[in-house]
Amino acid sequence: MGDTILALAMLSALKRALPDAETDLVLNDRLAPLFEGHPSLRRIITFSAAERSSFLRYALKVRRVMRSGHYDALIDMRSTPNTTLFALFGSRRMMRIGLKKAYTRWLYDYRVPRSHLGESMLDHNFRLILPLLPPGSRDMEHRDFRLAISETEMNRFRAYMESEGIDFRRPVMLAGVTAKLAEKTWRQDSMAEVLRRFMERFPDCQIIFNYASGREETDARRIWEMLGSDKRIFISLRAGSMRELACMAGLSTFYFGLEGGARHIVQAMGRPSYCIVAPGIRKSVWLPATDSPLTRGVAVTDLATADKLAVMNRAEQYDLITPDVVWDGLLRFCEQLKI
Repeated sequence: MGDTILALAMLSALKRALPDAETDLVLNDRLAPLFEGHPSLRRIITFSAAERSSFLRYALKVRRVMRSGHYDALIDMRSTPNTTLFALFGSRRMMRIGLKKAYTRWLYDYRVPRSHLGESMLDHNFRLILPLLPPGSRDMEHRDFRLAISETEMNRFRAYMESEGIDFRRPVMLAGVTAKLAEKTWRQDSMAEVLRRFMERFPDCQIIFNYASGREETDARRIWEMLGSDKRIFISLRAGSMRELACMAGLSTFYFGLEGGARHIVQAMGRPSYCIVAPGIRKSVWLPATDSPLTRGVAVTDLATADKLAVMNRAEQYDLITPDVVWDGLLRFCEQLKI
């Protein structure tokens, strides 16, 4: 999800440079609804899990898509063995753009090296469209990855939040207290400790826990219980879809929690965020640090040298991010926001 949200910046830049161009986006069907109605897209082509699990079924659909689309250019952002089928089934005249890998040498007209160490994903993605841009447009601003959520959707979800007890006269924190992958999840007691300090310092703020069903819900409820099941935490206020999550993000004052797809949605909705970046994830790559909206975070690379990190396992690295470190950063962030 985060990859595709950041890719919207590239697509928006392409649309500004070539306003008459029409772009189709290929996604798995689970992610597609979040991107519906985006002004940079003509249509979204989806592949279901069943289609992706059968190579023959997948290949036949790729062939059908490429034959019917009459495309002038292909941008293969992943350039995996599966996605290279789009290049194989394209017309001879079609420009093929992909990543520089051993097996893509003869498939693409223009190959982009994989992201340089520490290079922002926005900058990396922008290099994929350089062969298509007209002269004079290569220095365009390419950081606009806003989502297209309608006013009607926002108003409907606002009414739901109010019915659940949210008072929009007071600040609202959207909190990402857990993650889908265990290796990205910060210690529960550490998360609870930071939130405890936050609630003591900012007693007027309301907190919404964002989590998925299953293990994430179990984790979130355990942290809620650690905090005494405080009524300022809205544990049962839920987004029923990714578009509703976008509404919830857009209606919140700011986001605090783990770096991931939900945080990308927050930034794409123009809301500030302060996040904890798990070891192995480069902050400079996945966290476009902007001042509008204010976007900040803490990573292990802020706290130790590369040599020191090289002799530590993942758990030891994550332990470098202590409640004190996170609280200090979050407090400065809130002061900038004037919470």
